[in-house]
Amino acid sequence: MMSSPKRISLGLSMRYLGYHAAAWRHPSADPDAASKFSHYRYIAQTAERAKLDMVFLADGIGLRTPDTPPGALQRSHQTFELEPLTLLSALSAVTSQIGLVSTASTTYNEPYHVARKWASLDHLSGGRAGWNVVTSWSEIEARNFGREKHMEYDLRYERAAEFVEVVKGLWDSWEEGAGVFDKESGILLDTSKMHTLHHKGKHFRVEGPLTIQRTPQGRPVLVQAGAAEQGMEIAARSADVVYSSHFDLASAKAYYGGLKGRLAKYGRAPDTLKIMPGVTLFLGRTRAEARAQYDQLNELVVPELGLSYLYQQFGDLSGHDLDGPVPEPPDPRIKSMAAKLLALARRDNLTIRQLYQTITPGFGGRCLIGTAKDVADDMQEWVEAGAADGFNLCPPVLPLGLDQTVELVLPELRARGMFRTEYSGPTLRDHLGLAKPRNRHTP
Repeated sequence: MMSSPKRISLGLSMRYLGYHAAAWRHPSADPDAASKFSHYRYIAQTAERAKLDMVFLADGIGLRTPDTPPGALQRSHQTFELEPLTLLSALSAVTSQIGLVSTASTTYNEPYHVARKWASLDHLSGGRAGWNVVTSWSEIEARNFGREKHMEYDLRYERAAEFVEVVKGLWDSWEEGAGVFDKESGILLDTSKMHTLHHKGKHFRVEGPLTIQRTPQGRPVLVQAGAAEQGMEIAARSADVVYSSHFDLASAKAYYGGLKGRLAKYGRAPDTLKIMPGVTLFLGRTRAEARAQYDQLNELVVPELGLSYLYQQFGDLSGHDLDGPVPEPPDPRIKSMAAKLLALARRDNLTIRQLYQTITPGFGGRCLIGTAKDVADDMQEWVEAGAADGFNLCPPVLPLGLDQTVELVLPELRARGMFRTEYSGPTLRDHLGLAKPRNRHTP
């Protein structure tokens, strides 16, 4: 007797106007939608009706898009965007079940700020908040926060590790039931269930306690992205979800096994961490229809814009032959991504032009082009091979890509028993099948 397919998690990335470099030029797109609440409300409510686990807003705190080569910036839709926590707070009032995840940098924030804001969102949303932990990487962000240069690579991960531990400690400031609210006796809270952090570390000195009760989820869901060694260690110790980025099954499987294998030393079981590779879907009722959509968007990308997508990894390549080989990156800003892209170029013998055409459809992530069956077959293969627990959907154009996924892919996944038809509970942890964490101070 064959076992049933594994039930998967699905999140939706909703940054900008979609994950294709030319998304804003698509006939269906509103070029100014990234500044409109109505755009995000439609996306979040559609994702909730589809019973997706969460919507996710990545974030950068500076204009990262380089005008290299000149003319790239004026052609990019990676420019205007809303502050994510403000937006998710608004979305929490017009949704009731879907998880709400956004990014905050450990390099340009303080732990008390992050702990307080995400605990607030968890309360406001009824237990649906998630924090995506990043360290930031661009020089422009440094200059926006009073620094001439970005913090050194190893140091910012060291800071991030301490940052996360302080935030977790602050989220444990109050045990369950600390709020007594007894009008008759005049006792509002049980101070025996209050715990002051008294943290003194290399990077932070934080007294505490947090002035917010323990949240509906115990603490917001912790999300982490990236493949750096230090980041993987933070994930193994603390993350509930990891957004990964791999182009092929073998590397994804190796990453999955390696990261899950680290959990035991922190007393964690493998199923307490969900690994969700990013994927951009170009969908059609036929493969030809899907390919036509892919080609249509790629034709809207000019070389200046395409080369700008390689700049952070390879520097300015405008002086090289676009139809020549991809050179070694002299000083990559994002080392893990540069290594992956160079390996891909070497493996497939790609030219510079072909490499940026590989990146622009999904901001450097993996793309699938095909029918709903093609996509479901691929997802099932990755899950059954031990390469994924679910997927972070990164539509090429929003809201078109979401609508197509809901219409075409989800019925196929449900027919295979791979995706829910209803939510099992009210919180993001319920959707992910993760237990509510125990307060460290509770026996």
